[in-house]
Amino acid sequence: MRSLKLLAQSTASTIAVEFTPSKRIDSSYQSEAALEKELIKTLEAQGYEYAPISDERSLESNLRTKLETLNSTTLSETEWQRFFKQVLARANASIVEKSQLIQEDYVQPLERDDGSIINFKLIDKADIHKNSLQVINQFQATTETRSHRYDVTILVNGLPLVHIELKRRGVSLKEAFRQINRYGRESFFSGSGLFEFVQIFVISNGTQSKYYSNTTRDFHIKTQNGIKTSKTSNSFEFTSHFSDEKNTIINDLIDFAKSFFARHTLLNILCHYCVLDVDKKLLVLRPYQIAACEKILQKIAASYHNKFYEKANEQKSGGYIWHTTGSGKTLTSFKTAQLVSKIPEITKVLFVVDRKDLDYQTMREYDRFQKGAATGSKNTKELQARLHSKDKEHKIIITTIQKLSRFITQTKNSEIFDEHIVMIFDECHRSQFGQMQKDISKAFKKLYLFGFTGTPIFTQNAQDEIQTTQRVFGECLHRYTIIHGIRDNNVLPFRVSYHTTTKLKDESKNKHIETEEILLAKERITHITSYILEHFSTQTKRSSTYTLNGKGLNGFNAIFATQSIPMAMRYYEEFQAQQTSLEQSKRLKVGIIYSYAPNDEQEEENSEDTASLPKSQRDFLDAAINDYNAMFKCKFDSSADNFHNYYKDFSLKLKNRELDLAIVVNMFLTGFDATTLNTLYVDKSLRYHGLLQAYSRTNRILNSVKSFGNIIAFRDLQKPTDDALALFSDENAKGIVFLRSLEEYLHGYTDDKGEKHKGYNELLQTLHTRFPLNNFLESTLKQSDKKDFLALFGEILKLRNILEVFDDFSDSLSERDRQDYQSYYIDTYESLRTKDQTQKQSVLDEVEFEVELLKQVEISIEYILELIAKYHKHKDKQSYEHIVKLLDSSLSLRSKKELLLRFIESLNPQSDVAKDFSIYINARKDESLSSIITELDLKPEKTRAFMRDAFERGELRNYGQAFGEILPPSPLFGKGAEQTHKVRKQALEKLQTFFELFKGLDMSNKEQ
Repeated sequence: MRSLKLLAQSTASTIAVEFTPSKRIDSSYQSEAALEKELIKTLEAQGYEYAPISDERSLESNLRTKLETLNSTTLSETEWQRFFKQVLARANASIVEKSQLIQEDYVQPLERDDGSIINFKLIDKADIHKNSLQVINQFQATTETRSHRYDVTILVNGLPLVHIELKRRGVSLKEAFRQINRYGRESFFSGSGLFEFVQIFVISNGTQSKYYSNTTRDFHIKTQNGIKTSKTSNSFEFTSHFSDEKNTIINDLIDFAKSFFARHTLLNILCHYCVLDVDKKLLVLRPYQIAACEKILQKIAASYHNKFYEKANEQKSGGYIWHTTGSGKTLTSFKTAQLVSKIPEITKVLFVVDRKDLDYQTMREYDRFQKGAATGSKNTKELQARLHSKDKEHKIIITTIQKLSRFITQTKNSEIFDEHIVMIFDECHRSQFGQMQKDISKAFKKLYLFGFTGTPIFTQNAQDEIQTTQRVFGECLHRYTIIHGIRDNNVLPFRVSYHTTTKLKDESKNKHIETEEILLAKERITHITSYILEHFSTQTKRSSTYTLNGKGLNGFNAIFATQSIPMAMRYYEEFQAQQTSLEQSKRLKVGIIYSYAPNDEQEEENSEDTASLPKSQRDFLDAAINDYNAMFKCKFDSSADNFHNYYKDFSLKLKNRELDLAIVVNMFLTGFDATTLNTLYVDKSLRYHGLLQAYSRTNRILNSVKSFGNIIAFRDLQKPTDDALALFSDENAKGIVFLRSLEEYLHGYTDDKGEKHKGYNELLQTLHTRFPLNNFLESTLKQSDKKDFLALFGEILKLRNILEVFDDFSDSLSERDRQDYQSYYIDTYESLRTKDQTQKQSVLDEVEFEVELLKQVEISIEYILELIAKYHKHKDKQSYEHIVKLLDSSLSLRSKKELLLRFIESLNPQSDVAKDFSIYINARKDESLSSIITELDLKPEKTRAFMRDAFERGELRNYGQAFGEILPPSPLFGKGAEQTHKVRKQALEKLQTFFELFKGLDMSNKEQ
């Protein structure tokens, strides 16, 4: 009982209930140094110890002292050096391994001089206030080629676990993000690599402040370098605001310091609200996720001590969490279940879903967060065994409501019914309001019932007007709506366009045969299918490129939601028929999936029952699955087991963007997350929670190219959309949730705050007037003009990215002019960057360089080779000039321009471009590397092996044993040391240049 008693008595929440911002009196200019000084002063006032540590030796000495204090022991010099070198400063240990030490393996065995072993803690997670907090600034990290001074770092027991990068007020926050990325590439690994222990990064320009995990930074760098990673969405978009319980953002740096850096808050986040998943990515919970976890823990404690679970007590023993779809409810529920499972008084934690597919999906998600953290059950018998097991491994159980209901029916007088049980219902707007839920609540005598939903049931959208979410689960414990999600950039806004093909006076009458006949008319189906095929490439941005799972992809994919199974079947047939006239390479990969539902009008299918389908629908499904089998070389059918496997494979193909378009009736419209989905076609009556759930399939964040969820409705859904928005946010939310009209983006608009936004046409006019192409001389522009040009063209790129999906958008900026301006954009940025490298304060700090928006129209080497082949065949001057322009406007290929143009010169009438290019590149590559080896006297075999590894990894590592082994033998100390450092620096610079030149040109290793 002690743990719940302590929890009930605790008054220190990690997230402030309501934060009152400081009143800023001084409005004068504040330098970065002054901002840094004010931050340190604020931290000292909160109990942080200021430590004058600015070099590696002092950092290590302080670390030893603090760890000895934490562990109440004194180590001999040999004990410390052994532990330091083998555990903390282990050669070649990665960021992942260091995160694992902090998050999971924070108690390490330490060998004493007498051979005995003691447990040595790096951090105390049981009693967080035993940990020491220090603040240091201007730490100097030095490598062979770089010297950096870090702004402010928080040491926890002497280890740098939080780093703060500051920029002066008015500077773009993205510049602080990029600065940390540069440190990651160039110096965090220096010395003993202790700065690779940093778990959380904070970036601030005084006015705005955000935080993010170390792997957001690490994966962003790898993505920029083209390394194969499991996700590409770890970029600036994944930085997070901090807020109070009411979701009020705490932006100002000093306010941020008083809240986020409050001792109990920071230590709680580091010790309890981080998850190192099975991919070894560190997930730091957002404030609303932490608030939800703590609200549930506090409710359990209060219910336990006041016995709210007793029937006579009207106070509910649970409640529900309203967090908008796409805001990370699964991670929140996982962390909640994990924390609740550690409470001794609680016997079992059940996570309850209402569909077999969600059972599987949740198990996969929980396993992704922590392998084996939860157990599932294949059937009711296995569920019974899990519930009766005393094994701690079976404390968190994932099950369906159907299995749980059967267990109650089949089991009488089980001791589990008298134990303290916490149940968490996922998406509690679905079928949990029926008899099964009532039976469960009646059977378990000490039940704490909690629900998670993005779209609660209120009286307005309740089918029986009685069973609302609050009536079933209790009060709303925490709320984070779609307004908050879009404001915080945790989910994307929507762009909704209505293409009404037949206006219905009353959508509720669509069950009538006359209406059904109109909706299923062949002319209508044909017209809509033609429209989708014609506009699909634009609406899913197929001209944009990005990387997912190490594979280059073009654009996004879509779901088509249809009213009924007969309608889905007709659309599938029409897509098949219309695509027969297209070339194989231009055909969309279209799949269809549906199952039996007693009432086709219900909003979700809760089974994978295909046996109950009418024979015609079952036969059609089997034929469509055969098409799918032929398309993806697999073997599925509509039988029970095989259909479940088909569902799983279908789901995976949709997530990986291997399937272009999925035609569905109800499946995949709730509970399905895929970052590559950006478009939803709708020929279906949707209302309230069903509508918002379906729309929300499209608004998961992926990268800056995917800037909104694209909804194309073939029904008049404007009023249902407005009604849903009013119910789940507020009536004035349209300006936040939905994109503006084409006219507003073209001609400008004033937002709700009175701020004016220039339109695309006005921006283009300014561009042509101030920076005409026929007289654009970058070298003659003043620095302020260069900055203005970068800012202006960056705004044009962002607006163009939005406008491209509007059917009626016709770009007045020609493709040729865009390429020319893009070339100057890159030239100008590079010239300023080169000039500013010697200056402390860069003008580039104030400008966001739109790297990802440039890369979305990146030219591939394969395309360039196609153009070279055409030029080689016809030898026309215009084709050659086109190739030169493309190379100039490409971020990745412009550095290879000279190499590629020389290849063109080397061609003769008998040349085979594709074949000869590989020969040419391999020869130039070998020639260049041999020259570097000879010039610097590097070890040939070791150097070639080192560079092979660099090209395979996608990055050149300038640290570790492998790099040292390629250098000629020379002393590290004495008279020859200076020469050693010089050779090392030269080798790094030349090999880096060599690597950048030939990276991505080996056609033999390209994925097909």
